[in-house]
Amino acid sequence: QVRFVESGGGLVQAGGSLRLSCAASGRIFSPATVAWFRQAPGKEREFVAGIFWNSGNTAIADSGKDRFFISTDNAKNTVFLQMSSLKPEDTAVYYCAATRGWETSPAQYNFWGQGTQVTVSS
Repeated sequence: QVRFVESGGGLVQAGGSLRLSCAASGRIFSPATVAWFRQAPGKEREFVAGIFWNSGNTAIADSGKDRFFISTDNAKNTVFLQMSSLKPEDTAVYYCAATRGWETSPAQYNFWGQGTQVTVSS
């Protein structure tokens, strides 16, 4: 069973950058998507970015277009979310998770990590 551990969150000023890491342990099933989600206080969890494990194809939500980039390391043990030009509205707990096939709905995902807090000050 795959497990994820997120890290890399913190406090950053608006316009700054952060790189989040999602370390995977255990075997990731196939086909699978590994994705980043975020949840701000009082809001629903939302899709941020995903990578299709078999092909490496990626997708970024409109909220992160031109600012966020998802990638993996060569061993495909870690999924990164590079975030730049951060805005206060990016403040949230960021989670990674996996699902079979390709999905963007958090309800279809399992194997959630504990999350990492990102706070962007104005």
